[in-house]
Parts: sequence; structure tokens; C-alpha cells
Amino acid sequence: MKEKSNSLRILIPIMLSFFVMGLVDLVGVSTNYVKNDFSLDNFSASIFPMMVFLWFAVFSIPTGLLMGRIGRKKTVSIAIFITIVALLIPYLDYNYYVLIIAFALLGIGNTMLQVSLNPLVASIVANNRLASTLTFGQFVKAMASFMGPVVTSFAAKQFGDWRLAFVAFAVMSLLTLAWINFTPINEEKENALSSFQNTLKLLKDRFILKLFLGILLIVGIDVCMNTYTPALFGQRLGMHVDDAALGSSLYFASRTIGAFLGAFLLMKFSPSSFLKTNMIAAIAAFLILMFTAQQWSLFAGVVLVGFTCANVFSIIFTVALQYKKGQTNEVSSLMVIGVAGGAIVTPIVGLVADKSGLAGGFGLLFLCSVYLFYLSFTLSKR
Repeated sequence: MKEKSNSLRILIPIMLSFFVMGLVDLVGVSTNYVKNDFSLDNFSASIFPMMVFLWFAVFSIPTGLLMGRIGRKKTVSIAIFITIVALLIPYLDYNYYVLIIAFALLGIGNTMLQVSLNPLVASIVANNRLASTLTFGQFVKAMASFMGPVVTSFAAKQFGDWRLAFVAFAVMSLLTLAWINFTPINEEKENALSSFQNTLKLLKDRFILKLFLGILLIVGIDVCMNTYTPALFGQRLGMHVDDAALGSSLYFASRTIGAFLGAFLLMKFSPSSFLKTNMIAAIAAFLILMFTAQQWSLFAGVVLVGFTCANVFSIIFTVALQYKKGQTNEVSSLMVIGVAGGAIVTPIVGLVADKSGLAGGFGLLFLCSVYLFYLSFTLSKR
């Protein structure tokens, strides 16, 4: 067993890689600009988030197999390179179909990064520091999600082109790619490889299936809040698209704070009770977003959703790993597949919003939070 290291020389490029992972949330704010530029309806615009998150269902297991062959660091590097290409495409050629390709590549790169980066951290960080390191990584990822709408809105207002934000983040990703490649990392080798059969077979376990559905729905909530909050602000408050885009930043700011505080609160409270309390508040928040038209209450509803949903993914993921300790590779791959919930829930919400208004779309997110509240009772029985 090689001695593990907590050296900042290694951890800094790793944390920057978590920042690159968070850039996938640019799809939310950019969808609103694309919708405006090409005069798309809600369902047509939802194709872009679907193109990003669809690939989590396709590439999660193959990435695990690739990682076993070429190593985690090389897989992370390939993922960042694909992300760079995806970020540059919209600036080089701006049309509807090219954008679909760009967002698809963004989803593929992010899938590979999510599957490979956490195991890379686990192989280089001492066991007693792993949980705190991964938690901080998620905090860094949330910071990228928060900064995305801010930088995009700034580029649109100051330079008249929101796509310049993609170029700026592509340059930062390129620096991260160079840094991590010039950093020597002695990673551990996996003794066993995941397989399609062993991974999908886990869904026969009813408890794992419930957790998998929980992942699908919480990611769906996250992507829909990112995508439709600006539209909600524009419709209810009459905000211009540039100002309404900051609604995504409001959501991600509260999610960032929630993730930071959750790391400490989960040391004192059980995952089931913590999830139960948060989902009660989330249910109330979605009722506010469905029926209110006042600025302060809309802002409060968005903040409350971001704060209460910030730690749901990590809670479900942790419970799944602890439930199947002997199959962590397969469980990890399966839960990452669940990130495809962004491709499933988002277009459904968009379709309902086109037919019955945004209140109906947020009503579906309300039902998602009700399921997660039910799931909290299931966790308490384990």
C-alpha cells in the first residue's frame, strides 16, 4: 500500500478539476439565452439540458471500464479536454444544431469527470481526510455553478456576447488540464472492474431502486431550478433575460451555502432525519414558487429550495455505498447514471410548462420533493 498524500501541490489541481465539473451547470443559464436568440418554446429549449444529462445514462459504465484500463488521472484529463472543446464550439459556430453537439460533448465530458475524479481523490488522500476533501470538492463545484450565471450575465451586458463566458471558462479549464498533467500522481490500481451486468443487476434490489429514483429526481430538480428560475423571474417579475439569469445565481448561491453547512450538520444529525426536515421545507418552498408573484417571496422560495436540496445527492449516494459495501464500483456507476434525471425530468417539466404554464411545471418539481420526503422515511428504517 502506497503512502497517501495531502500535499497542496496535488490537491490544488484536483480541486480545480471539481471547478471544471461544476461548469456543466452553464447549460441552465445558456439555455435561456439560446431560447431568446432562436425564439424557442420551453420544450424545444429543454433539448439542450437533455443533451447534457442524457449521456450520464450512456457513458457512466464505459467510463468505469476505461478508467480501469488507462487509470483515473488519464480519464480525468480526457474528460477535461472534451469539456474544453464543448465550451469553445458555441463561440466558433453559433447555430441550433451545432449547439446540440456542443452540449452533448459537455455532457459526455462531465460524465467522465464525475465517474473518475472522486475515485482519483480516494486513491491519493489519506483515509481520515477523504470525507472532508470530497465535501470541499463539492463546495468548489458549487462555486463554479454559482459563478457561471454571474460571468455569463456580465459578458452579455458588458460585451454584448454571453458566449465569451464559455471562452473564459475554456481557458481556465485548459490551465487545469495542463496543471494536472504536469502534477505527478501515484494513484492506486483497481483490483476489479465494473461490468454492465453487475451494475444493472443492482436495480433488482428494491432499496437500491428507490435510491436510484431519488438520484434521478434530485438531479431533475437541480437542473430545472437552474433552467426555469430565470424564466419564472421573467414571467412573474417582468425581468429582462440578462437580469433574470441572475435567478440561477441566487439558486446556486443558496445551494453553495447549504452544501457548506450541511457538511457540519450531517455530523450531528442522521441522514434520514436531516433529509426529512429539509424536504418539509422544500415542499413549502415549491408551493411558494407555484402560487406567488411577489419578488421577495419568489426570491425566498428559490433560496429555500437551493438550501434544502443542496445535500440530497450526497446523502443518497452515501447511503447507497454503505448499503452495498462490497460493490462500491457498481453502485457508484449506477448512481452516476442517475444523473441522467436531468435529461428526463427537464423536458417533461418544459412540456407541462408549455401546456399549463410555469406553475404546472413547478408543480411537478413539488411532486419530486414529495417523493424525496417519502424516501427519508425509507432511510430511517435502515
